[in-house]
Amino acid sequence: MHFAFLLVSADHGGILLTLFIIFAASKTLALTASWLKQPPVAGELAAGILIGPAVLGWVQPGDFLGVMSELGVMFLLFRVGLELKDFNLMRVGADALLVAMAGVVVPFIAGYALMAALGYTSMEAVFIGAALVATSVGITARVLESRGLLDHEASKMILAAAIIDDVLGLLVLGVAASMAKNEINILQLGLTSALAVAFVWIASTWGTRGVQHLAPRVEPKLVDAGGAFTFAILLLFGLSLVAMKAGVAAIIGAFLAGMMLAPTATRRLEEMVDGVTEFLVPFFLAGIGLHMDLRPFQDRANLLLALALLVLACVTKWIGCGAGAWRMGRANAMRVGVGMIPRGEVGMVVAQVGLNAGVFTPLLYSLVVFVSIATTLAAPPLLKISFRGEGD
Repeated sequence: MHFAFLLVSADHGGILLTLFIIFAASKTLALTASWLKQPPVAGELAAGILIGPAVLGWVQPGDFLGVMSELGVMFLLFRVGLELKDFNLMRVGADALLVAMAGVVVPFIAGYALMAALGYTSMEAVFIGAALVATSVGITARVLESRGLLDHEASKMILAAAIIDDVLGLLVLGVAASMAKNEINILQLGLTSALAVAFVWIASTWGTRGVQHLAPRVEPKLVDAGGAFTFAILLLFGLSLVAMKAGVAAIIGAFLAGMMLAPTATRRLEEMVDGVTEFLVPFFLAGIGLHMDLRPFQDRANLLLALALLVLACVTKWIGCGAGAWRMGRANAMRVGVGMIPRGEVGMVVAQVGLNAGVFTPLLYSLVVFVSIATTLAAPPLLKISFRGEGD
């Protein structure tokens, strides 16, 4: 029997049923993945594919689930920031910049060259290159967190490089979108990039000291017993909003908010954040899998192109980012390269921009979504292999 649960604001029963299905499927497949000696995140991603349009068709992606997914990844990155007690973004800034730049240039050139060689238009090739530039740090952070590896040298490099990658990816996508409209505004792109860089620099440099000064004065004045939690949530949403206005992803603001609170966060606050995070994260992970559409790949030529792009997406990040981190030693360089592979929801944003700009055909859109999800599925087992012998 085929079920399609539509999310309509008035249909509270449908909403609750959809939440139940996603949460139950995610946790069940996460447990199954653990039994199979695989990272639980792989099971949560697979749950979205299983219950989504690609297989059972029980749940359809929609605006409500999009909001839940966004909240899930925001809280995930916020919790990651909370756990980094002695992390200083500026301390690894120069090396992280090299990793991020290599992880942008190599995939973009390779993606553009492949599509151009296959006869696609210059704009189509540019957008495919832009899609391969993307990095979704949420998946990597989830795997590293679950194995207790957030304090590892390679993990800190991955997180720092992913933040810089977000700024660089914004610039690449901005240029691609402007080219599609034949109206490149260098000044606007420059101002947006400068604002994004300034936000990250100010937040990471002075944010922690500012919060340490402000929190003891604000928390006692909050009316409820969970004053520290209330302050943390206000900071999370406030900084995420500022990040968006500055031109970077909301999750970067969420991560920086957690990093600012880390030195003063109590165990009670961490437990409260953990509870909310464990509830919301399955909607982020399963939400990625819900967008999988396998129908275009019933054609052999389309399937071969999808697999070629998938291999290119993995190899170029691994080589590019790994080469940028070579000074850390071979083992850590490989870990950094693998950690930057997942495209996740970031790659799907590029796909949507390309479709809205009239550059992508439905096939190219499906290709980018497939690569975004497939790289996200590939990352957990690859990270497990690369960090073998480390962590839990």
